[in-house]
Amino acid sequence: MSRPVDKKALDDLCYKIIGCAIEVHQLMGPGLLERAYQECLQHEFDLQNVRYISQCCIGLSYKESTLNTMYIADFLVEDQVIVEIKAVSDILPIHQAQLISYLNLSNKPTGLLINFHTLRLNDGVKRLFPGFPSPGQSTRV
Repeated sequence: MSRPVDKKALDDLCYKIIGCAIEVHQLMGPGLLERAYQECLQHEFDLQNVRYISQCCIGLSYKESTLNTMYIADFLVEDQVIVEIKAVSDILPIHQAQLISYLNLSNKPTGLLINFHTLRLNDGVKRLFPGFPSPGQSTRV
């Protein structure tokens, strides 16, 4: 059973996360490896007093059994938002499907897919929700 979601607080948190990512992108620009952006964003979260878990493990259950398989999300922010970092030419449907799967497995209300390999970071941000019917139908932020 998950707790009720305060939509405004969740929107504000996503806005803050995106602001941190924009700060990283403005200082570092496109063209670095994904790991570099992850470390920079982690540092920015620390500076902005954003609570997060880096490399957050997400368990897998199948037919009421917990399996040994674990997935690792780049960040879980404030126990509400899963953030996946990319540094790729194009966000593919499989990237979106990955985040949607993480959301469904973890029962978190929303996720941000952030691609740092863009000239304007806003063009590389997608907000997704659990149970989203199609990776191609994400909400642009």
